[in-house]
Amino acid sequence: MTKYISLLIISLLSLNLSAQDNKAKTILDQVSEINKTYSSIKAEFSFKMDNAEEDVHESSEGNIILKGNKYRLYLMDVYTYFDGKTIYQHLVDAEEVNIKEADEDDEEKGLNPTKIFTLYETGFKYSYVEEQTTAAGVFHVIDLFPLDETRPFSRIRLHIDTKSLEIKSLVSIGKDGNNITIKIKKFEPNLNFKDSDFIFDQAAHPDVEVVDMR
Repeated sequence: MTKYISLLIISLLSLNLSAQDNKAKTILDQVSEINKTYSSIKAEFSFKMDNAEEDVHESSEGNIILKGNKYRLYLMDVYTYFDGKTIYQHLVDAEEVNIKEADEDDEEKGLNPTKIFTLYETGFKYSYVEEQTTAAGVFHVIDLFPLDETRPFSRIRLHIDTKSLEIKSLVSIGKDGNNITIKIKKFEPNLNFKDSDFIFDQAAHPDVEVVDMR
């Protein structure tokens, strides 16, 4: 589940798409061009998962920073670091960190944001749904449909601000009944991050058990 959520969050900031809908293509192209100018990104977001059939409703707050092919994600008391080669997953409550190479499975390869902000690659077909006006603003609503039928979701819906062309929210419709909503609460580009920000600092956590699976 953690890897699935990570993939959804990064999907908010990276789009690998195949050309389908001309209006959606134009908007996503503009979003991509703007984001390509950023040297780094920091975002704070809210996370909600609902499963009506199982009567499961969970919510949390998280944040992510990205720089080049590196990222650090915090969600549900788990820090996930990626330094371009190695994934460090720090389970805060368990006082444990798992270390593995990013290429151990295809799903984690997909989390590597080296392809961030690229369009027109095989991954999704897409469709422009509507322009939606809410109390929060006016948004382009675009649906993404995965070409890979093994993906755990059937559809992702994006809400893109018509003025700033920032992606404000993502709703994933899960095949298992888990519907996930991620809303961007704060977005800051071009901040200064050190490479060490994307590596777990073992010296700062001497009591944490290290499980090295490399």
